[in-house]
Amino acid sequence: MTLTTVLLIAAAAWWWRHRRPRAGAGASAEARARALRTPLVLLADALGIRTRAGTLAANSKAGAAGERRTARRVAPLAREGWKIFHDLAIPGRRENVDHLLISPVGAVFLPDSKRWSARFPLKVRGGRLFHGDRDVTARLDGLHRETAAVSRILGVPVTPLVVMDGAPLLGPHGRPATKLEFRGLRIIPADHLTAHLRGQARIPGQRRAADLAAAVERDLPAYTRHHRHP
Repeated sequence: MTLTTVLLIAAAAWWWRHRRPRAGAGASAEARARALRTPLVLLADALGIRTRAGTLAANSKAGAAGERRTARRVAPLAREGWKIFHDLAIPGRRENVDHLLISPVGAVFLPDSKRWSARFPLKVRGGRLFHGDRDVTARLDGLHRETAAVSRILGVPVTPLVVMDGAPLLGPHGRPATKLEFRGLRIIPADHLTAHLRGQARIPGQRRAADLAAAVERDLPAYTRHHRHP
């Protein structure tokens, strides 16, 4: 196969992936991965050459897969009266909201999917969050900002949840834990998410669920339609 042929194939693959924005869980992360995989990056991948753009694209693709797993986990709640939204834009900001759930009695939850290596545990130490020996406190700053923004838009409190898909949680004494509390965030294993939400289902919110759902549809559009180039 000639270099020209490889370039043509890479260009065709790039065009095919960009021809139509998608929506739904993981859509914006998937779109970022597609945008990063330009024909030259695809060619480098095909030749086994590592590039920064290729690494970022792989990370975005893995993030999209994690968001879709979370979406599948919470999908059964729709039959129980929950309103479920995925991959929403916050007008005026570049961040997106992975998932937004409204309980049947109007409580609002913002689960944020994280896929961190299972080789290292997650723990709180000295008021900081560590993944193994690495301080990852700043990696949750975005969730604080997103939660505050969504709360302002909807006019109600919003409960943020870090959905950890991978890294095990360790409690204060180094024992396995089913949740961590950290700076107003609750970190829970991904497999516990649905049970945790069901446990919160009877806690009433400040507005009717139907009114909140209408506000979400009006004021928090799908990210991939609001931002044509994530």
